Amino acid sequence: MSPLVLVVDDEHIVRTSVDSLLRSVGYRVKCYATPLDLCRDKEGLEEADCLILDVRLPFTSGLDFQKKLSEMGSEIPIVFVTGHGDIPMSVRAMKAGAVDFLPKPFRDQDMLDAVAAACLTRAVVKGETKIEAELQERFSSLTPRERQIMEMATSGLMNKQIAGELELSEITVKVHRGKIMRKMMAKTFADLVKMSEAIARNQGTSASR
Repeated sequence: MSPLVLVVDDEHIVRTSVDSLLRSVGYRVKCYATPLDLCRDKEGLEEADCLILDVRLPFTSGLDFQKKLSEMGSEIPIVFVTGHGDIPMSVRAMKAGAVDFLPKPFRDQDMLDAVAAACLTRAVVKGETKIEAELQERFSSLTPRERQIMEMATSGLMNKQIAGELELSEITVKVHRGKIMRKMMAKTFADLVKMSEAIARNQGTSASR
């Protein structure tokens, strides 16, 4: 399925122009006159690969809406457009994570390049999120004992040490480690260590939110 681009601009002629341009090269497009209209489209927000956002909008600014989206946990890459932009405004937008800042009237190719960059950024994020979800699913399939042994083994403890701490036989620890490797789909112990580190990072990120 082709990338979905959202366009928020209060000027009908701009929305129509951008919609036509993007559709001509294969993008799916949804247009909105205000940020409120976009917020009502939960499905669009979740599925979007790029957001083209006017800086000056009725009732709110594009920069304020960018901040709101961030607070909502949205990771949609944003391309700002404006007819009244200045350097401090563009710096603020870029520091907050915007992909590009285009002055009106913008060249078609500049818009296409900016959207392509935004969609590439989104594809990387979506890919990483999918991998993280799959990794967490594998980890969830482990028994409490297997998780405990995985944590101890990937922290550097030998089978004999793990067996002593858990009051198990060394052969039992080896059997558990074999099951852990299979369930986590780890080809090598080094892979398992990397998976353990990734899971710890993800859990730390979730706890901080």
